[in-house]
Amino acid sequence: MGEKSSCVYNINYHLVWCPRYNKPILKESRVKEFLKEQIYTIAATKDYEVLALEIMPDHLHLFISASPFESPMAIIKVFKGVTALRLFKKFPELRDRYWKGKLWSPSYYVGTAGQVSSETIKRYIDANSSTH
Repeated sequence: MGEKSSCVYNINYHLVWCPRYNKPILKESRVKEFLKEQIYTIAATKDYEVLALEIMPDHLHLFISASPFESPMAIIKVFKGVTALRLFKKFPELRDRYWKGKLWSPSYYVGTAGQVSSETIKRYIDANSSTH
């Protein structure tokens, strides 16, 4: 549960997105670890709380809590934009696989969860992360 100004909130988003062309670039451990670090860094900078994160070879699940002053579209735009720039900078060879600097697919999934369903989503992500 978060608090800002005169607002107390419990807004949780389940975000899923994947690389363009569903290429399994996220299976490379060095890319996966760097991406994980960047997601936590971005979250801390933007005052989001990462509740769960699972990076699969061809997509990722991010479950976060954010303030009601941020739209889900703005949140996903920050994560996708910043991580793409940083991944291209750290791993220039990725530019050979992706044209025009477009790492992520333009599509994404966003779902909202309150207190009851947030535990279900965390269990789902945690259960799947132990198998990979």
